[in-house]
Amino acid sequence: MEFDTLVKTRRSVRGYKTDPVPRELIEEIIEVAKGAPSSMNTQPWNLYVITGEPLDKIRHGNTERMVAGVKPQRDFPTKEAYEGIHRQRQIEIAVQLFEAMGIERDDKERRTDWVMRGFRQFDAPVSIVLTYDKILEPAAIGQFDLGAISYALCLAAWERGLGTVINGQGVMQTPVVREHAKIPDDQNILTCIAMGYPNDDFSANSVKSRRAEIGDFVSFVGFD
Repeated sequence: MEFDTLVKTRRSVRGYKTDPVPRELIEEIIEVAKGAPSSMNTQPWNLYVITGEPLDKIRHGNTERMVAGVKPQRDFPTKEAYEGIHRQRQIEIAVQLFEAMGIERDDKERRTDWVMRGFRQFDAPVSIVLTYDKILEPAAIGQFDLGAISYALCLAAWERGLGTVINGQGVMQTPVVREHAKIPDDQNILTCIAMGYPNDDFSANSVKSRRAEIGDFVSFVGFD
């Protein structure tokens, strides 16, 4: 696939087929994605590729704790709520998704079910959990690097017919993820990527988020 086409057609997938993803295909995707740039070639990422029973246990534990009112437990400070234009964009994509799914504003049951899907990593057959070593804290640069390999994973998967969604909800309860993914205590869990074959009958998969115009966020300095 041409690079421009790859970038412009990729979208976040939130509904998956139950078909398993071959390990060999995932290894091929990672082999490509590991070429992502990192600060001074530090390559600070660790990837845990999870499927089957361990992933089901993570889904169950994550959902159970969130429903019980256990506060999210992350390995690093996060912004609890967006504001301003960032909040507007968050609302816009939510509206797009709810419209595609036919979820009305006052339909609390279906809106709650949608949130639960996020905690379940959208029922994808594979989850890739990304971590970095705690010795890198404060890890702004390391987290930036993990963002680079995350995008590379999404693009390499899309080119091979797999869908993905980068999903912080799936690791909201890090003790659960750490236990079942066997992640050592000297690593911080950053996020996860749900992965699998897209279910074309799932309405939300048709949604392509709208992006700002270049003039809204780019400043050219020193050009005639």
